[in-house]
Amino acid sequence: MPAAAAVQRSTDLTPAQYPALLTGFFSIMDRWKVDGATARAILGQPPERTFYKWKSGDSAALPLDTVRRIGYVSGIWKALEILYSNPGQADGWVHRPNRAFGGQTPLARMAAGDVTDLAAVRQYLDAARSPWS
Repeated sequence: MPAAAAVQRSTDLTPAQYPALLTGFFSIMDRWKVDGATARAILGQPPERTFYKWKSGDSAALPLDTVRRIGYVSGIWKALEILYSNPGQADGWVHRPNRAFGGQTPLARMAAGDVTDLAAVRQYLDAARSPWS
């Protein structure tokens, strides 16, 4: 499924689904060994207090931009799980410098601040998954 389709569907989420969305995001951040500052950057720099409320499970309201960002992270994680049969390799990929991202790590690119940075990493992995499409 193209990344744009996954992003469009994110608008169909209800607030009742936000806790699961955040649990999934923070689980991925734990697997990738991402610190709080980087996770906040990936989420679009929510206020620190809001970030820690979300991390503790309080998800009364999530901005659409945050939902989209989490959708991209989910897609990136899933693509890595498909590309690498070894979970350690999949999780470690985000920490390895990559020429496609100017020599920076994919994690650094994802945390650069703009949702398009997340989209770029997702597109790179989607292209790697299906080179003939």
